[in-house]
Amino acid sequence: MCGGRGTRLDAPVEKPLVDICGRPMLDRVAAALRESSAETVRAVTSPHTPNTRERAADLGLDPIEAPGDGYVSDLGFALARVSRPVVTVVSDLPLVAPEHVDAVVSAADGGAATACVPVELKRDLGASVDDALVFDHEGTAVCPTGLGVVGPADAEAGTPTDTDTETDTHSTMYLSTDTRLALNVNRPIDIELAEDRCE
Repeated sequence: MCGGRGTRLDAPVEKPLVDICGRPMLDRVAAALRESSAETVRAVTSPHTPNTRERAADLGLDPIEAPGDGYVSDLGFALARVSRPVVTVVSDLPLVAPEHVDAVVSAADGGAATACVPVELKRDLGASVDDALVFDHEGTAVCPTGLGVVGPADAEAGTPTDTDTETDTHSTMYLSTDTRLALNVNRPIDIELAEDRCE
């Protein structure tokens, strides 16, 4: 998913093209997906990210051009054009690794799964937290990472998203304390934190 405006980051380039340790976030996420068990990797772009669309094409990601009406809408647009189950990941998760993808796919077990991290972990790191996405999971405040699996059973239940985890009865929770999954690059401080942890 790489079609958002990225206004909170206030970067000189489109958000998916922001460099983390010398590589655009888009490239890093695409590499993690290609090294995972995912069979096909596609980029969901929008009119807000024309340069990202070009870069995605250069990387052989076969872009899907969504309308750019917001994450939920664009995700639904993309899901209507691919077969399921499908792994979804946001382009601002630059430290995602193949083992993260495979762990969430395994947790989904043919259905749906959402990777989350404890909010306390993000705050301990100094990473930005979108309070609108925070929810309680067995007494722990957690938030989605932007990595998940949409399973075939969700087709008639509406479009599951990383903002709808608490009410999505079809989704398995994959809770991780891996700091790499806790670093979504939404604000300038997140760039610094991600670069401190590049491998």
